[in-house]
Amino acid sequence: MSNQTVDNHSPRDSGERPLTSEEIRLASEELRGKEPWEVLQWGAERFGKSMVLACSFGYEDVALVHMLHRVAPETDIFYLDTDLLFPETYETRDRLAKALDKSFIRVRPEYSLEEQARLWGGELWKRDPNACCGIRKVSPLRRFLKDYSAWCTGIRREQSPTRAHTEVVEWDHQFGLLKLNPLAYWSTGEVRAYIREHGIPYNPMHDRHYPSIGCVPCTRQVRPGEDARAGRWSGMAKTECGLHPSGEF
Repeated sequence: MSNQTVDNHSPRDSGERPLTSEEIRLASEELRGKEPWEVLQWGAERFGKSMVLACSFGYEDVALVHMLHRVAPETDIFYLDTDLLFPETYETRDRLAKALDKSFIRVRPEYSLEEQARLWGGELWKRDPNACCGIRKVSPLRRFLKDYSAWCTGIRREQSPTRAHTEVVEWDHQFGLLKLNPLAYWSTGEVRAYIREHGIPYNPMHDRHYPSIGCVPCTRQVRPGEDARAGRWSGMAKTECGLHPSGEF
């Protein structure tokens, strides 16, 4: 492994036609009862190198990285580097890269934090978190995903009310490609058990009541009784960054 992160990548082309709405519905029904690695294997066989996995280095994503490494190790894996991630997130990235001998594609915003402050004012996340997420997450992701036919995420129904209707296979209208959510029906306990069973490196912040970890300014510890994403954008109406729309974008 020459690098633990890669800033550039080549466009992929699966040579396959897009699935129809009916084919997506049937695939979701067929795969709903399958294990997550079987969903990943289906995606890899269907889309080849035109499928990509998103990784934030949280519980769900490190489990998926491990599963994908078992069934389709050549598949691209990327992360969104907002320049505002916790040190523990970068450390988890490096530990996982070393453990699996895998490079991760680093996707960055068009603007540095200094440029963003000059154009939109300092600490935009406090005044307009939607705009900040749009600049540092949504726009970079849109540019990146245009080279792929399918992407895989770690979102689960159990995480929050906004994700309660997530399906294993969906059409992503925002980004215009197929979306696979292999862990949609898994519980937190199942994800943690998989990580323990396989000794997968994970973010130590999870052991300090951070079930969902994003950018430093917009993440806090979760209190007893709160849902897993209550620590994101605390005190604001915002519940999603815009990558998985819930009516905000």
